[in-house]
Amino acid sequence: MAAGLQDAGNRRMFSAQDRQKIRAAVQAAEKQTRGEIVPMVVPVSGRYEAAHLLGGLLALLTLACLLILERVGWGLSYSPPLVLLGVLAAYILGSVAGSLPVLLRLLTPDRQMDLQVRRRAEAAFYEHGLHKTREGSGILIMISLLERRVQILADRAIDEKVPPATWNSVVQQLVSAIKEGRPTEGLCYAIAHCGELLAEHFPARPGDNPDELSDDLVQEP
Repeated sequence: MAAGLQDAGNRRMFSAQDRQKIRAAVQAAEKQTRGEIVPMVVPVSGRYEAAHLLGGLLALLTLACLLILERVGWGLSYSPPLVLLGVLAAYILGSVAGSLPVLLRLLTPDRQMDLQVRRRAEAAFYEHGLHKTREGSGILIMISLLERRVQILADRAIDEKVPPATWNSVVQQLVSAIKEGRPTEGLCYAIAHCGELLAEHFPARPGDNPDELSDDLVQEP
């Protein structure tokens, strides 16, 4: 849960070679522990009303300007169809502008984005079966691109032993790496760090360390 990610499509951010490195990092981390680690990248975590808000504001502003100009005179007169067309065009322009990532982030409170990313991570935790691990020792590392946030979620058994604040340093390191143009290196670091924490509390046992979940980077289009 941190800000600072650059705008990028998830396919552009991670090439096939990058995804192979991430998979290898997951496998290496999970060799030390009975826990499971799932890295994930999503383009956006929720739906936001910024586009409709900006469109509505521009439409109202346009209507007000047309009425004021006609009211004060200046030889201007507008037919109802022309007024309607102007208001509609303003709404469409505002909606398109409000859909741009930079404006959407500007118009959306941080608290709302934090909540949407948290909820998306919680949904993903169940969608990808992290809640089904044998010992409740799954970790999700999710990057949400539009919101520019990273969310790490740990299952119940980990939460009982690892304070939530422990993940903050992992998140900050990953965010910094992405800002510096090193997303693969940053994600591999986060995976390795989570693996070390898991190994401390859930070390691997000889002959008893099943690979319960996929090691691949989960990518949503």
